[in-house]
Amino acid sequence: MDVNLLAVSVGNTRTRLGAFSAGKLVRVEAVPNDQPAVLETASAALLESLADLDNPQVLLASVNPAQEEVVERVVSQRWKQPLLRAERDVPIPIGRQLDPHTLVGEDRLLNAAAAYDVLKQACVIVDAGTAITVDFVDGAGTFHGGAIGPGARMMLASLHQHTALLPEIDMARPLEPVGHNTAEAMRSAVFHGLRGMVRELVEQYAEAAGAYPLVVATGGDAELLFADFPLVERLVPDLTLLGLAVTLRTSLADES
Repeated sequence: MDVNLLAVSVGNTRTRLGAFSAGKLVRVEAVPNDQPAVLETASAALLESLADLDNPQVLLASVNPAQEEVVERVVSQRWKQPLLRAERDVPIPIGRQLDPHTLVGEDRLLNAAAAYDVLKQACVIVDAGTAITVDFVDGAGTFHGGAIGPGARMMLASLHQHTALLPEIDMARPLEPVGHNTAEAMRSAVFHGLRGMVRELVEQYAEAAGAYPLVVATGGDAELLFADFPLVERLVPDLTLLGLAVTLRTSLADES
């Protein structure tokens, strides 16, 4: 079942909005969370693009409660129908095998739902954003959790903030593995350290599962970290938005 949808994913650093027409992602906007005026403009434009479609919906997911309130207020000014919330109003269609009472970020569940919806096989989803998560979904479509670590920019910021002499620098791909100056040494450690972490975790997951999973990467730093990394078989920048579309589509199909 195709959906007409404004999907909204509120992250720690930015909010991503995606307009879906007949189930196809036709437009994406990524807005820094400290720019509410830009968010208002972007959400108004995307909502306008859905205005003439049949039964459009707004579905929101968030890992940032404070920013979530801002986003809901901005979108509600232009959208008079109730905003739907992933999990609260519309369950994310992915099985879970987790410790009792565990709370999992909605983005992780949405990524898992989107990946399994397409792959229908065991997979690992790497989300490289403010934090980096490496999660495992088995061949039956059950989310098992995974690992959470600091993302690339968080690592660099921590090095600067907790030492006397290490500089504040931006993340970039290191020129070569051996850093010949301080900034390049920092970038090399972060870049190769994160890739090494992902490789080790995927190997451990594969050993535990008895089969090697397909690896999918998403998130703001996925392209920088994994574009030429043989272990990562697919880069899907808008995986969380696609997960919101899968969530609404599944819910509508179940209702009908």
